[in-house]
Amino acid sequence: MALGIAPRRYAWLREVALCVDETPWVVARSVAPLHQLQGKGLGKLGERSLGSWLFQQPDLVRGPLEATATPPRFTHQQPGLSANSLWGRRSVFEHGGLSLLVRSIFYLPWRMPGPSVALG
Repeated sequence: MALGIAPRRYAWLREVALCVDETPWVVARSVAPLHQLQGKGLGKLGERSLGSWLFQQPDLVRGPLEATATPPRFTHQQPGLSANSLWGRRSVFEHGGLSLLVRSIFYLPWRMPGPSVALG
């Protein structure tokens, strides 16, 4: 309970996937208590990145980063990816009475797009 939201309470939720050729490389979920959002403008983000808003806030405080190699329940395993091909991080951001949990999962591609390059 990184945000301390009690069960059965409303929360703002945003999920995005950054894809290359229709394949997710990054999947992110952001959560904030709904009652803290008034006047923050997050509902107007549209397709803009959350970071474009977040890092413009002069009083922004970022909590510690937590890392994991365990896929969260909100993602699904992509074909061809092993358990060793992803990692994740999460952090709570504080701004003007708003607590925002941001969790990102990074899929490491099993094959980089583009031409192969021999090393050695």
